[in-house]
Amino acid sequence: MADEPLVLGIETSCDETGVGIVRGTTLLADAIASSVDEHARFGGVVPEVASRAHLEAMVPTIERALKEAGVSARDLDGIAVTAGPGLAGALLVGVSAAKAYAYALGKPLYGVNHLASHICVDQLEHGALPEPTMALLVSGGHSSLLLSTDITSDVRPMGATIDDAAGEAFDKIARVLNLGFPGGPVIDRYAKEGDPNAITFPRGLTGPRDPAYDFSFSGLKTAVARWIEAKRAAGEEVPVRDVAASFQEAVVDVLTRKAVRACKDEGVDHLMIGGGVAANSRLRVLAQERCEAAGIRLRVPRPKLCTDNGAMVAALGAEMVARNRAASDWDLSADSSLPVTDPHVPGRAHTHTHDHVHEVAKENLYP
Repeated sequence: MADEPLVLGIETSCDETGVGIVRGTTLLADAIASSVDEHARFGGVVPEVASRAHLEAMVPTIERALKEAGVSARDLDGIAVTAGPGLAGALLVGVSAAKAYAYALGKPLYGVNHLASHICVDQLEHGALPEPTMALLVSGGHSSLLLSTDITSDVRPMGATIDDAAGEAFDKIARVLNLGFPGGPVIDRYAKEGDPNAITFPRGLTGPRDPAYDFSFSGLKTAVARWIEAKRAAGEEVPVRDVAASFQEAVVDVLTRKAVRACKDEGVDHLMIGGGVAANSRLRVLAQERCEAAGIRLRVPRPKLCTDNGAMVAALGAEMVARNRAASDWDLSADSSLPVTDPHVPGRAHTHTHDHVHEVAKENLYP
């Protein structure tokens, strides 16, 4: 185990300041500082508020992670950071912090992809990823089907969200129902006491001529909102629990149906589900049922590893080190639209771009 790479990961793509430390595929620390309460009164994430919260939380969260892991910063073999996609200002805070620590410590820097990190985090739960692996990533900003044959270099998009992602739809319906923000957990909670078959809501992009693997939840969101408005206009009570359950069922039905179909079409016998919405209890149950029926092995990390966290970034960083992938250059920048086909942002010319700086840094910059 001592020979496995020890890597610190920093995640600041949205409203979570996440710092994780892993040794190989073993999680040592997962420290998070969330600013979700600061955004709740706005009904969604405010980029400027998120960026300022990251600035305040960064150093204390890194120190907490190092203490939790029981390691010194000097022991690290590398520092990984989410370079994109995400909110530009929030990403810049994380990238700047990672550069500063890497420079001062004389350690290689790895700018990695947020979506690829969500896939790689499953290694901390269930061991090395099978190759190939089909991944269904479902979060506030993304609903994607991805095929990975090498998590450090080859991630191929199969399908993506055309309009509203699943997480966005959860937030908007929760707002219409006056249930607060974020919407995912509260919809899940109310749905457990409702009837998923009480109301028939539309399943987007499931027709014979629709894209096989793409997602659209805008029409569903509108249909649910209009149904609620019609009830209120008629002076009738809105059955909140039944609406939550029926809406949730429409979302997870489409997600699992398309994911299983993609596995069958590509001949892949493993499906991994990640992202914040992967914490949804009904999604987990239905995915398990459909995967078992299709002979597909399902891998879903525990809920805490599904939401944004530093552990997932550290996991991908450790894989980069283990496979001798090129470190990033010092001019690494945040890329809010970094494509998933770029699991990481390597240096342009050669692997060892840090040597001279490291010799200076080791002696002079970090006490």
